[in-house]
Amino acid sequence: MNSERLVQVVLPGIVAPEDLQIRHAAVPEAGPGQMVIAMEATGVSFAEQQMRRGRYYDQPPFPFVPGYDLVGRVRSTGPGVDPALTGRRVAALVKVGAWASHVLVDAKDAIEVPDGLTAAQAETVVVNGITAWQMLHRTARVRAGQTVLVHGAGGGVGSVLVQLARAAGAKVIGTASVRHHEALRELDVTPVDYRSGDVAARVRELAPRGVDAVFDHVGGRSVVDSWHLLAPGGTLVSYGSASTRDDTGSKQAPVLKILARTWLWNTLPNGRRAHFYNIWAGRALNKDRFRARLRTDLTEVFSAVRRGDVTARIAAELPLARAAEALRLAESGTVTGKVVLTP
Repeated sequence: MNSERLVQVVLPGIVAPEDLQIRHAAVPEAGPGQMVIAMEATGVSFAEQQMRRGRYYDQPPFPFVPGYDLVGRVRSTGPGVDPALTGRRVAALVKVGAWASHVLVDAKDAIEVPDGLTAAQAETVVVNGITAWQMLHRTARVRAGQTVLVHGAGGGVGSVLVQLARAAGAKVIGTASVRHHEALRELDVTPVDYRSGDVAARVRELAPRGVDAVFDHVGGRSVVDSWHLLAPGGTLVSYGSASTRDDTGSKQAPVLKILARTWLWNTLPNGRRAHFYNIWAGRALNKDRFRARLRTDLTEVFSAVRRGDVTARIAAELPLARAAEALRLAESGTVTGKVVLTP
């Protein structure tokens, strides 16, 4: 008789990290087209930090199990799924539900992890890697010789983005706190301290004709400054509103404001383009196309890690039972890389 139990971390409402709850239940059974993944690594991303505050723009109603992505071994498969997948290491992007010992997913959403990567290494580049790759290569279409500005270059997405941009042959300027500057210089990134003085003026000194692409997760005033830093023909990619994380009021308002601005800017006859990046865009219209794109892009990112173009930075590994501590650590802004949860 199998004594294995399902362990889940539950977010009961807008609470302090210490008020997360642990729930035990039976391990789910895989239905038609499904598989159960025994989680080996999941992560703390900015999304969970926003969800804890009720600030993620399309989070489900409380209570729910957070966890945006995971890496693990296929434990069981349902009817219509190749049973030979059992035991294979896969990654999945789920938005919620990954902070659990076992996760039920559609088999078509699972992407195989190549040999040579540990579960924690792979986990650091699932949501962060897909986001960085798609913004760089699908949205901004950055080419060798171009100059790009990455805000939050020491963060989860930013640190992957600067490495992928350098691998593509772009010159990179990265805003970050001073403690990240040495690490950025080692990656051949020109660091700018976002806390000191006029960031826009410093970027203009480094790129007098403007930059070819800006990647902005800050939102608010920063998006406007980013737009004005673009060279003719340049692209702004906004992908969040970190500056409004602790605000109250409508959680949709910051995103709607950015969407309105990008729409307005795109009507101007100056050759510049503005985009709001959403990792889930297109899923509702064509699920198969969305999945194929995700598989292609994550496979590219895994290859970049294996080649050494991207270093998977693990800030800390903590067991699921210490999710509160992991969340506090990720929110502290004192760590480099991804905080990873393990079973």
